[in-house]
Amino acid sequence: MKKASVILALATVIAGPAFANADLAQKKNCMACHATDKKIVGPAYKEVAAKYAGQKDAVAKLAEKIQKGGSGVWGPVPMPPNAQVNADEAKQLATWVMTAK
Repeated sequence: MKKASVILALATVIAGPAFANADLAQKKNCMACHATDKKIVGPAYKEVAAKYAGQKDAVAKLAEKIQKGGSGVWGPVPMPPNAQVNADEAKQLATWVMTAK
């Protein structure tokens, strides 16, 4: 019984940040254009993670794109800047996106 409680507690701690960032993405309207596993208006998060995998500055690049927007990387539809996301939130979101599979 005690072992099960420890495992449950560890699972909650490990999964907590992932859910928190999914909640942040929903709160900041990221999910209006993106999903984890399919293209909506913008690419799926798993596609973004695959494209930037192995790049040391991936989180910084993505955080900047989240705040400032961008165009031409995923086709003709530009990503508008997200003015409601501050620098810390952008970094949290970019880090979370890079974990998408």
